[in-house]
Amino acid sequence: MDPETFAARTEAVKARLYRMAYLYLGSEADALEAVDEAVYQALRALKKLRQPEFFETWLTRILINECHRELRRRKRLVGEEALRSCAGPDAYDALPLREAVLRLPEELRLVVILRFFAGYTQAETAAALEIPQGTVATRQRRALALLRLELGEEEQP
Repeated sequence: MDPETFAARTEAVKARLYRMAYLYLGSEADALEAVDEAVYQALRALKKLRQPEFFETWLTRILINECHRELRRRKRLVGEEALRSCAGPDAYDALPLREAVLRLPEELRLVVILRFFAGYTQAETAAALEIPQGTVATRQRRALALLRLELGEEEQP
């Protein structure tokens, strides 16, 4: 793949990548930084891409790794309480669904973010996370059950 094709394909999925990074990191600035870093890392490793038809999945995996790196860095620097407070006073962050998704275990949260917020199919999610498609379905069911339970409890006075 040549750099012009890389740029065009990256531009086509950049909004989707940003949405996923924002949901994962909870900060607009960190999401922009993660997407930029993922695109940079992908450009540097472009020769390692064996199958160009899996470009989006490959780039998504790089972004997920970058988000993990950022979360580890945050945890080292500021601890768990400060991590929650750095999301900012955005109205979207105050929604019960957002808080419930953030409380899910990481493996379930990733599936929910990719499937429902980034718009990935089950097969794309499985490829991005490098797990079997059946595992994606199981994690999705578990996550939705936990979200229903948690959001159902919050609605009661």
